[in-house]
Amino acid sequence: MKNLRVSTTLFSSVQWLFFIFANTIVVPISIGAAFNLPSDVVEMTIRSSLIFTGIASVLQGWIGHKYPVMEGHSGLLWGVMLNLGLSASSFGLSFAEIGGGMATGFIAAGIVTILLSAFNLISFLQKIFTPMVMTVYLFLLSFQLIFVFFKGMLGITEKGEISIPISILSLCIVLFVSILKLKGTRIISNFSILIGIVVGWFFYSLLFGGDMKEVGSAAANFSFFPLGAPNLEIGIIAISFFAGIMNLSNTFASIKAASDLLKEVDQPKQYRYSLFITGSFTIIASLFGIVPYTPFTSSLGFLQSTQIYERKPFIYGGALLTVIGLLPPFIAFLANMPITVGNAVLFVAYLQLFGTAFNSTKGQVFTSDTIFRLAAPVLLGVSLMNISPGTFGNLPMFLQPFLTNGLIMGVIISILLEKAVNWKQYEQLKV
Repeated sequence: MKNLRVSTTLFSSVQWLFFIFANTIVVPISIGAAFNLPSDVVEMTIRSSLIFTGIASVLQGWIGHKYPVMEGHSGLLWGVMLNLGLSASSFGLSFAEIGGGMATGFIAAGIVTILLSAFNLISFLQKIFTPMVMTVYLFLLSFQLIFVFFKGMLGITEKGEISIPISILSLCIVLFVSILKLKGTRIISNFSILIGIVVGWFFYSLLFGGDMKEVGSAAANFSFFPLGAPNLEIGIIAISFFAGIMNLSNTFASIKAASDLLKEVDQPKQYRYSLFITGSFTIIASLFGIVPYTPFTSSLGFLQSTQIYERKPFIYGGALLTVIGLLPPFIAFLANMPITVGNAVLFVAYLQLFGTAFNSTKGQVFTSDTIFRLAAPVLLGVSLMNISPGTFGNLPMFLQPFLTNGLIMGVIISILLEKAVNWKQYEQLKV
């Protein structure tokens, strides 16, 4: 029995390692491409991402919110950084000027987050990020992630066309993991994500070859502010700071959803300690040119898929990721995991996140009037997600990063609706 528990913990830890790695590795690579960074600098940011993501996750699980919820690169801030990097020429600024402005804004947001935690102003934040705002956030996050991973599993070529063979393999992996999840025994169902990655990786290598990447092949020298030294580009600073503060919604959504899933009562100190860690690692991320951190609400989809809720495997998985970041040969091995396979498996895991969003509406009464508080921000946010960023090119620079980010705009609209409208007077059904 003891051996069974040890084996379960071991495989669970490896499964967490693959999950965290798959959610991490593509982020610094995409930022490097957007800011035209040299390959050695990209390698340095990859190692930094792995090391600090592992440490941040361990700290959150150990002394932060104490849930098996990954601390990873914020999807919201990732989108903001990509948008700013890809829009550098239209802004009339260099990559270094934009990168330095973002560093200033994110560091300021990190300091404010630490102060909010230190002075225990959690109740103030909870008045802004209300349950309905969090519901809107969960719906928009599930849409955003599904869009990203669906596109990623199709193997889009440089010409913008889908690779039919890779797409077929990805769909087969999705079906395979779904069948394991729904029809497999408890153990097989719990490890469906890990099984899907291993089997998918095997067939991808068999069908398309496994050319070794050179990522992590040698030790990279660490340096501060690879995207640009902090500066006073007010517009970029304002955008980055505001997005950094909006990023706090992840913490409230993640802790609340995790406590509901685990049937526990969330405590104010969990929010306080978690925000302190997030604020600290936001500053650290800015120093090393990587996307700032946040609790991954999407981890709830992973937990629901695996049905493994213990903290120990999660903490071990985070520790393993840090070790890999410190040992370049390990990076070289895991960096060869096909991104399309990882995206296909995560696509299945994140389908569960939609259920988390749907369940958060329990207890709410929606009439033809009150449905606006949910439908307006969610549908407007999804609409903005599907509009090309170039469409807003003729608008002022400080507005473009907001309007091109459907998640930010949806949350902002939800906050405004919750503060401007007394929805209780509309809750009675009209006859």
